[in-house]
Amino acid sequence: MDDRVRVGLVGLGRMGRFHAANLAGRIPLADLVRIVDADEGVARELSEGLRGVEWSTDYADLLEDSEIEAVVIASPTPLHADMIEAAAEAGKHVFCEKPISLDIERTYEAIEAARAAGVKLQVGFHRRFDPDYRRAWQKIAADEVGEVYLFRTSLRDMQAPGFDYIKGSGGFFADVTLHDFDTARWLIGEIEEVTALGAALSDPGFEEVGDIDNAVVTVRFAGGALGVIDNSRVAGYGYECSSEVMGSRATLRVDNHRRASVETLTPDSSHQDYVSDFVERFADAYAAGLESFARAVREDRDPEVSGADAAAAFVLAKAAERSHREGRAVRLTNETKDGEVFYEEVD
Repeated sequence: MDDRVRVGLVGLGRMGRFHAANLAGRIPLADLVRIVDADEGVARELSEGLRGVEWSTDYADLLEDSEIEAVVIASPTPLHADMIEAAAEAGKHVFCEKPISLDIERTYEAIEAARAAGVKLQVGFHRRFDPDYRRAWQKIAADEVGEVYLFRTSLRDMQAPGFDYIKGSGGFFADVTLHDFDTARWLIGEIEEVTALGAALSDPGFEEVGDIDNAVVTVRFAGGALGVIDNSRVAGYGYECSSEVMGSRATLRVDNHRRASVETLTPDSSHQDYVSDFVERFADAYAAGLESFARAVREDRDPEVSGADAAAAFVLAKAAERSHREGRAVRLTNETKDGEVFYEEVD
Protein backbone atom coordinates (compact mmCIF):
# COMPACT_ATOMS: atom_id res chain seq x y z
CA MET A 1 0.00 0.00 0.00
CA ASP A 2 1.28 3.48 -0.94
CA ASP A 3 1.41 5.39 2.35
CA ARG A 4 2.81 8.59 0.89
CA VAL A 5 1.11 11.92 1.62
CA ARG A 6 -0.34 13.33 -1.58
CA VAL A 7 0.75 16.96 -1.84
CA GLY A 8 -0.12 19.98 -3.95
CA LEU A 9 2.17 23.02 -4.17
CA VAL A 10 1.27 26.61 -4.98
CA GLY A 11 3.80 29.29 -5.93
CA LEU A 12 6.68 28.49 -8.25
CA GLY A 13 9.20 31.17 -7.47
CA ARG A 14 12.65 30.24 -6.23
CA MET A 15 11.53 28.50 -3.04
CA GLY A 16 8.50 26.90 -4.71
CA ARG A 17 10.69 25.33 -7.39
CA PHE A 18 13.12 24.11 -4.75
CA HIS A 19 10.30 22.57 -2.69
CA ALA A 20 8.82 20.98 -5.82
CA ALA A 21 12.13 19.30 -6.63
CA ASN A 22 12.40 17.99 -3.06
CA LEU A 23 8.82 16.73 -2.97
CA ALA A 24 9.23 15.00 -6.33
CA GLY A 25 12.49 13.25 -5.56
CA ARG A 26 13.86 13.59 -2.02
CA ILE A 27 10.89 13.06 0.32
CA PRO A 28 10.06 9.33 0.51
CA LEU A 29 6.85 9.96 2.46
CA ALA A 30 5.47 12.58 0.03
CA ASP A 31 3.96 12.32 -3.45
CA LEU A 32 3.79 15.62 -5.37
CA VAL A 33 0.53 15.48 -7.33
CA ARG A 34 -0.11 19.00 -8.63
CA ILE A 35 1.69 22.33 -8.91
CA VAL A 36 0.01 25.73 -9.26
CA ASP A 37 1.25 29.11 -10.40
CA ALA A 38 -0.52 32.15 -11.82
CA ASP A 39 1.95 32.13 -14.73
CA GLU A 40 0.85 29.35 -17.09
CA GLY A 41 4.23 29.16 -18.79
CA VAL A 42 6.04 28.68 -15.49
CA ALA A 43 3.62 25.99 -14.29
CA ARG A 44 3.64 24.12 -17.59
CA GLU A 45 7.42 24.21 -17.95
CA LEU A 46 8.09 22.91 -14.45
CA SER A 47 5.44 20.21 -14.79
CA GLU A 48 7.16 18.88 -17.91
CA GLY A 49 10.29 18.30 -15.86
CA LEU A 50 8.40 16.56 -13.04
CA ARG A 51 7.10 13.31 -14.46
CA GLY A 52 3.47 12.64 -13.63
CA VAL A 53 2.85 15.97 -11.84
CA GLU A 54 -0.17 17.93 -13.07
CA TRP A 55 -0.18 21.72 -13.36
CA SER A 56 -2.74 24.49 -13.06
CA THR A 57 -2.99 28.27 -12.77
CA ASP A 58 -5.87 28.12 -10.29
CA TYR A 59 -5.36 27.38 -6.58
CA ALA A 60 -8.98 26.18 -6.42
CA ASP A 61 -8.05 23.20 -8.63
CA LEU A 62 -5.66 22.05 -5.95
CA LEU A 63 -8.19 22.51 -3.15
CA GLU A 64 -10.95 20.72 -5.05
CA ASP A 65 -8.78 17.66 -5.73
CA SER A 66 -10.07 15.10 -3.21
CA GLU A 67 -6.90 13.02 -3.49
CA ILE A 68 -4.65 15.81 -2.25
CA GLU A 69 -4.17 15.68 1.52
CA ALA A 70 -1.78 18.59 2.06
CA VAL A 71 -0.63 21.81 0.41
CA VAL A 72 2.72 23.56 0.40
CA ILE A 73 2.33 27.33 0.13
CA ALA A 74 5.29 29.14 -1.44
CA SER A 75 3.34 32.01 -2.95
CA PRO A 76 4.06 35.72 -2.25
CA THR A 77 3.60 36.60 1.43
CA PRO A 78 0.43 38.72 0.97
CA LEU A 79 -1.38 35.56 -0.21
CA HIS A 80 -0.31 33.24 2.60
CA ALA A 81 -3.05 33.85 5.18
CA ASP A 82 -5.90 33.65 2.65
CA MET A 83 -4.46 30.47 1.17
CA ILE A 84 -4.06 28.88 4.60
CA GLU A 85 -7.70 29.65 5.42
CA ALA A 86 -8.91 28.28 2.09
CA ALA A 87 -6.87 25.10 2.54
CA ALA A 88 -8.18 24.64 6.07
CA GLU A 89 -11.76 25.04 4.85
CA ALA A 90 -11.04 22.36 2.23
CA GLY A 91 -9.63 20.04 4.91
CA LYS A 92 -6.03 20.16 3.62
CA HIS A 93 -3.01 20.17 5.92
CA VAL A 94 -0.67 23.11 5.33
CA PHE A 95 3.06 23.73 5.10
CA CYS A 96 3.62 27.48 4.61
CA GLU A 97 6.73 29.50 3.98
CA LYS A 98 7.37 32.25 6.52
CA PRO A 99 5.87 34.62 7.41
CA ILE A 100 2.20 33.71 7.59
CA SER A 101 1.33 37.39 7.16
CA LEU A 102 2.82 40.84 7.65
CA ASP A 103 -0.19 41.60 9.86
CA ILE A 104 -0.28 39.87 13.23
CA GLU A 105 -4.09 39.76 13.37
CA ARG A 106 -4.23 38.01 9.99
CA THR A 107 -1.56 35.65 11.29
CA TYR A 108 -3.71 34.73 14.28
CA GLU A 109 -6.80 34.34 12.08
CA ALA A 110 -5.01 31.89 9.80
CA ILE A 111 -3.71 29.93 12.79
CA GLU A 112 -7.23 29.74 14.24
CA ALA A 113 -8.67 28.64 10.90
CA ALA A 114 -6.28 25.68 10.81
CA ARG A 115 -6.98 24.82 14.44
CA ALA A 116 -10.76 24.99 14.02
CA ALA A 117 -10.61 22.80 10.91
CA GLY A 118 -8.40 20.23 12.64
CA VAL A 119 -5.63 20.43 10.04
CA LYS A 120 -1.88 20.58 10.61
CA LEU A 121 -0.09 23.90 10.06
CA GLN A 122 3.70 23.90 9.82
CA VAL A 123 5.79 26.97 8.97
CA GLY A 124 9.12 26.79 7.16
CA PHE A 125 11.77 27.57 9.75
CA HIS A 126 14.37 25.33 8.15
CA ARG A 127 17.16 25.86 10.69
CA ARG A 128 15.37 23.58 13.15
CA PHE A 129 15.95 20.69 10.74
CA ASP A 130 19.61 21.33 10.00
CA PRO A 131 21.75 18.46 11.39
CA ASP A 132 24.27 20.82 13.08
CA TYR A 133 21.66 23.02 14.73
CA ARG A 134 19.62 19.98 15.68
CA ARG A 135 22.64 18.44 17.40
CA ALA A 136 23.21 21.68 19.31
CA TRP A 137 19.57 21.68 20.39
CA GLN A 138 19.88 18.08 21.61
CA LYS A 139 22.99 18.89 23.64
CA ILE A 140 21.30 21.87 25.28
CA ALA A 141 18.20 19.78 26.04
CA ALA A 142 20.44 17.10 27.59
CA ASP A 143 21.90 19.79 29.91
CA GLU A 144 25.41 19.36 28.52
CA VAL A 145 25.80 23.14 28.37
CA GLY A 146 24.40 23.76 31.84
CA GLU A 147 22.93 27.14 32.67
CA VAL A 148 23.07 29.26 29.55
CA TYR A 149 24.81 32.63 29.94
CA LEU A 150 25.24 33.94 26.40
CA PHE A 151 23.76 33.26 22.97
CA ARG A 152 25.26 34.71 19.79
CA THR A 153 24.16 34.22 16.20
CA SER A 154 25.08 35.72 12.83
CA LEU A 155 22.97 35.63 9.68
CA ARG A 156 24.52 37.45 6.73
CA ASP A 157 23.56 37.35 3.07
CA MET A 158 26.24 37.60 0.43
CA GLN A 159 24.28 40.24 -1.47
CA ALA A 160 20.93 41.92 -1.10
CA PRO A 161 17.87 41.08 -3.19
CA GLY A 162 16.47 43.77 -5.46
CA PHE A 163 14.77 46.83 -4.02
CA ASP A 164 11.41 45.74 -5.48
CA TYR A 165 11.60 42.67 -3.24
CA ILE A 166 12.76 44.66 -0.23
CA LYS A 167 9.85 47.11 -0.53
CA GLY A 168 7.39 44.25 -0.04
CA SER A 169 9.42 42.17 2.40
CA GLY A 170 7.94 43.56 5.60
CA GLY A 171 11.21 45.18 6.60
CA PHE A 172 14.66 43.95 7.57
CA PHE A 173 13.75 42.44 10.93
CA ALA A 174 10.68 40.57 9.63
CA ASP A 175 12.56 39.30 6.59
CA VAL A 176 16.03 38.55 7.96
CA THR A 177 16.08 38.51 11.77
CA LEU A 178 12.87 36.45 11.95
CA HIS A 179 14.89 33.23 11.57
CA ASP A 180 17.25 34.21 14.38
CA PHE A 181 14.39 34.95 16.75
CA ASP A 182 12.97 31.49 16.06
CA THR A 183 16.39 29.89 16.58
CA ALA A 184 16.88 31.82 19.84
CA ARG A 185 13.52 30.68 21.24
CA TRP A 186 14.07 27.09 20.11
CA LEU A 187 17.58 26.77 21.53
CA ILE A 188 17.46 28.97 24.63
CA GLY A 189 13.87 29.83 25.59
CA GLU A 190 11.39 32.69 25.67
CA ILE A 191 12.51 36.31 25.23
CA GLU A 192 11.39 39.18 27.46
CA GLU A 193 13.30 42.19 26.07
CA VAL A 194 14.61 43.27 22.66
CA THR A 195 16.90 46.17 21.72
CA ALA A 196 17.86 46.82 18.10
CA LEU A 197 20.19 49.11 16.19
CA GLY A 198 20.13 49.25 12.40
CA ALA A 199 21.48 51.33 9.56
CA ALA A 200 21.51 51.63 5.77
CA LEU A 201 25.24 51.64 5.08
CA SER A 202 26.06 50.10 1.72
CA ASP A 203 23.62 51.82 -0.65
CA PRO A 204 21.34 54.86 -0.25
CA GLY A 205 18.66 52.82 -2.00
CA PHE A 206 17.91 50.98 1.25
CA GLU A 207 17.06 54.22 3.01
CA GLU A 208 15.03 55.37 0.01
CA VAL A 209 12.73 52.34 0.34
CA GLY A 210 12.55 52.79 4.12
CA ASP A 211 14.76 49.87 5.08
CA ILE A 212 18.23 49.03 6.40
CA ASP A 213 20.98 46.63 5.36
CA ASN A 214 22.76 45.90 8.68
CA ALA A 215 21.55 45.42 12.25
CA VAL A 216 22.58 44.31 15.71
CA VAL A 217 19.94 43.05 18.16
CA THR A 218 20.39 42.26 21.83
CA VAL A 219 17.89 40.14 23.72
CA ARG A 220 17.24 39.24 27.33
CA PHE A 221 15.79 35.79 27.85
CA ALA A 222 13.20 35.05 30.53
CA GLY A 223 15.68 32.67 32.16
CA GLY A 224 18.25 35.44 32.54
CA ALA A 225 20.59 34.66 29.64
CA LEU A 226 21.66 37.39 27.22
CA GLY A 227 21.81 37.20 23.45
CA VAL A 228 23.33 39.05 20.51
CA ILE A 229 22.14 38.77 16.92
CA ASP A 230 24.00 40.39 14.03
CA ASN A 231 22.54 40.50 10.53
CA SER A 232 23.61 41.86 7.18
CA ARG A 233 22.25 41.83 3.65
CA VAL A 234 25.63 42.73 2.14
CA ALA A 235 28.38 40.52 3.60
CA GLY A 236 30.11 40.14 0.23
CA TYR A 237 32.32 37.14 1.13
CA GLY A 238 29.46 34.63 1.04
CA TYR A 239 26.45 33.47 3.03
CA GLU A 240 27.00 33.04 6.76
CA CYS A 241 24.89 31.40 9.41
CA SER A 242 26.73 30.62 12.63
CA SER A 243 25.81 30.48 16.30
CA GLU A 244 27.34 30.06 19.75
CA VAL A 245 25.86 29.11 23.10
CA MET A 246 27.98 29.63 26.23
CA GLY A 247 26.93 28.01 29.48
CA SER A 248 28.18 27.01 32.91
CA ARG A 249 29.43 23.61 31.70
CA ALA A 250 30.29 24.02 28.04
CA THR A 251 30.18 26.25 24.99
CA LEU A 252 28.64 25.08 21.73
CA ARG A 253 29.55 26.50 18.34
CA VAL A 254 27.72 25.91 15.09
CA ASP A 255 30.29 27.13 12.59
CA ASN A 256 29.68 28.73 9.24
CA HIS A 257 29.66 26.24 6.35
CA ARG A 258 32.10 26.17 3.47
CA ARG A 259 31.85 24.28 0.21
CA ALA A 260 34.95 22.30 1.17
CA SER A 261 37.29 22.12 4.14
CA VAL A 262 40.09 23.48 1.99
CA GLU A 263 41.94 26.73 2.61
CA THR A 264 44.18 28.14 -0.11
CA LEU A 265 47.28 29.87 1.25
CA THR A 266 49.62 32.03 -0.79
CA PRO A 267 52.46 34.37 0.28
CA ASP A 268 50.00 37.25 0.10
CA SER A 269 46.63 35.84 1.11
CA SER A 270 44.44 32.98 2.25
CA HIS A 271 41.15 31.94 0.67
CA GLN A 272 38.20 29.80 1.79
CA ASP A 273 35.27 28.93 -0.46
CA TYR A 274 32.07 29.93 1.37
CA VAL A 275 28.59 28.89 0.30
CA SER A 276 26.77 31.61 -1.60
CA ASP A 277 23.23 31.52 -0.23
CA PHE A 278 20.76 29.91 2.17
CA VAL A 279 19.50 27.35 -0.34
CA GLU A 280 22.99 25.93 -0.78
CA ARG A 281 23.72 26.01 2.96
CA PHE A 282 20.43 24.47 4.10
CA ALA A 283 19.54 22.17 1.21
CA ASP A 284 19.27 19.10 3.46
CA ALA A 285 17.36 21.03 6.12
CA TYR A 286 14.67 22.10 3.65
CA ALA A 287 14.14 18.48 2.64
CA ALA A 288 14.09 17.34 6.27
CA GLY A 289 11.47 19.97 7.13
CA LEU A 290 9.14 18.71 4.41
CA GLU A 291 9.74 15.12 5.47
CA SER A 292 8.86 16.06 9.05
CA PHE A 293 5.65 17.71 7.84
CA ALA A 294 4.66 14.64 5.84
CA ARG A 295 5.34 12.46 8.87
CA ALA A 296 3.20 14.71 11.08
CA VAL A 297 0.33 14.31 8.63
CA ARG A 298 0.70 10.56 8.22
CA GLU A 299 1.26 9.85 11.93
CA ASP A 300 -1.33 12.43 13.09
CA ARG A 301 1.04 14.30 15.38
CA ASP A 302 1.78 17.97 15.96
CA PRO A 303 4.21 19.60 13.50
CA GLU A 304 7.63 20.44 14.88
CA VAL A 305 7.21 24.12 13.97
CA SER A 306 3.74 25.53 14.56
CA GLY A 307 1.83 28.57 13.44
CA ALA A 308 2.26 29.94 16.96
CA ASP A 309 6.04 29.68 16.55
CA ALA A 310 5.75 31.78 13.40
CA ALA A 311 3.59 34.34 15.20
CA ALA A 312 6.06 34.56 18.09
CA ALA A 313 9.00 35.23 15.76
CA PHE A 314 6.99 37.88 13.93
CA VAL A 315 6.02 39.70 17.14
CA LEU A 316 9.68 39.68 18.20
CA ALA A 317 10.69 41.04 14.78
CA LYS A 318 8.17 43.88 15.07
CA ALA A 319 9.48 44.62 18.56
CA ALA A 320 12.99 44.90 17.10
CA GLU A 321 11.71 47.22 14.40
CA ARG A 322 10.04 49.39 17.03
CA SER A 323 13.21 49.42 19.15
CA HIS A 324 15.27 50.51 16.15
CA ARG A 325 12.75 53.21 15.25
CA GLU A 326 12.28 54.58 18.77
CA GLY A 327 15.81 54.05 20.10
CA ARG A 328 14.87 52.08 23.21
CA ALA A 329 14.39 48.61 24.59
CA VAL A 330 11.01 46.93 24.05
CA ARG A 331 9.73 44.53 26.69
CA LEU A 332 7.48 41.58 25.88
CA THR A 333 5.28 39.14 27.70
CA ASN A 334 3.83 35.80 26.63
CA GLU A 335 1.16 33.36 27.66
CA THR A 336 0.58 29.71 26.89
CA LYS A 337 -2.71 28.61 25.32
CA ASP A 338 -3.35 24.96 24.48
CA GLY A 339 0.36 24.26 24.73
CA GLU A 340 1.36 27.12 22.39
CA VAL A 341 3.20 30.31 23.36
CA PHE A 342 1.82 33.66 22.21
CA TYR A 343 3.68 36.97 22.55
CA GLU A 344 2.71 40.60 22.88
CA GLU A 345 4.62 43.80 23.53
CA VAL A 346 4.35 45.28 27.04
CA ASP A 347 5.45 48.82 26.09
